Amino acid sequence: MRMCALPPALPAFAAGLDGRFAADGALARHARWQPHDLLRLRRLPAFDGEPMWVREAFARAPFVVVRRAQTAESYIAVGVRGASRAQRYGTWVQASDVELTVSPDSLVALEPQVERVPLPAFAALAALRRAPGSLAQFVWGPTGSVGYELATRVPAATSASDLDLLILTPEKMPDATAIRLLSELNRHAQNAGVRVDVQLETPAGGVALAELAAGKPHVMVRAAYGPALVTDPWAVTTTRHA
Repeated sequence: MRMCALPPALPAFAAGLDGRFAADGALARHARWQPHDLLRLRRLPAFDGEPMWVREAFARAPFVVVRRAQTAESYIAVGVRGASRAQRYGTWVQASDVELTVSPDSLVALEPQVERVPLPAFAALAALRRAPGSLAQFVWGPTGSVGYELATRVPAATSASDLDLLILTPEKMPDATAIRLLSELNRHAQNAGVRVDVQLETPAGGVALAELAAGKPHVMVRAAYGPALVTDPWAVTTTRHA
């Protein structure tokens, strides 16, 4: 079973190309849609090798999540989330099929359904909403199962779910801030009995807060072109592939 659809065939966009996505040139990253945004779609194109559960999942909640991948201008790389942890499928949608965009930061103020409030991940999010501490200086929001459930109102989080957070950091985060922020978030996590996994969105791509706070000479960046090690994710010219 293919866990990611092949890029869709497109009209040739340059001499010598066969109409499929190439490694450079005509590929682009949409400024309008960012990794971890949830998109509500009017339709989901089907590709060869699609798992059987995908249609059922889309019927249950017509939402997909933007993933990191290079793509042609009229397409968006997305992931479909199924009912179980093993059901994750990468595919491609047309920009014209997007009905609604939900960013992680827009979900912070949303409450889960009443019976879901006691779940540790939602309890930790509520605590951060009440007392954000160092988070208050950033634009941030939940991703993963918590973000998906808040956006779609379809149960996705469990008692064992982590609280995944995305923090937008267009400007360099000082080491001292990273250490303090990680300590505060770990304290909230311990109080709620949950693990908090934090990713920073930097100019170079996604970076784990824990890695940055560890003070390593290089950190792993997750970018559209693949993972890479960088000395400074706010100075993207320092990138070297992992």
